[in-house]
Amino acid sequence: MRRRVSHPLRVILVGMVVLACLVLTGSWALVHGAARDRVFTAHSAPNRDVALVLGAGLNADGSPSLYLAGRLRAAYDLYVSQKVKVILVSGDNRTVTYSEPGAMRSYLRLLGVPDRDVVADYAGLDTYDSCYRARNIFGVNSVTVVGQSYHLDRAVATCRSIGIDDTIGVSDEQSHDTSTWRTGEMREIPANVKFVWDRVTHRKPVLGQRETSVTDALAEHDR
Repeated sequence: MRRRVSHPLRVILVGMVVLACLVLTGSWALVHGAARDRVFTAHSAPNRDVALVLGAGLNADGSPSLYLAGRLRAAYDLYVSQKVKVILVSGDNRTVTYSEPGAMRSYLRLLGVPDRDVVADYAGLDTYDSCYRARNIFGVNSVTVVGQSYHLDRAVATCRSIGIDDTIGVSDEQSHDTSTWRTGEMREIPANVKFVWDRVTHRKPVLGQRETSVTDALAEHDR
């Protein structure tokens, strides 16, 4: 005979489920509200000073993954159409042989973007770190975040929440019918909660000395 769950325990379980639902829906609402009407295609995007390209993994040979290459091509399109002046590539640089920013710089160089207009952030371990460092290390005040649509609302919301209010997103679309895309969509559920937690706790990523490379490159364009 199955034992019935006691009344106090049922109340606790129901309360935990309700709380989890509130946390998930609340974080989703915060993220999507902050990014509303701020995500564009490369063709329709308004001008901003800097394109921030977030890391998305490397292939076994060290080249950008399919999704990362798509982000870089979108940033290139923004650059050649003069919708951004400088491209800030931000990602994981965990080992000598695994450097997302290094691979991104090389890819953009092959596309024809001059080195002076590509700046690398080697400590962008996640979206929050990349946005935080763009503002507090590189002095970015106007940015177009480039990524796939499943995570762009969170990226835009993150950059706005740490002080870059002049933030928009540009989406590079890959095939949605892939396990990578579905995994990315599912990953956004806890990632939204983490975003809220990072803001509530005022988490500070690895920082360091201020960099003038972005502001120097922008100054060259304004001459």
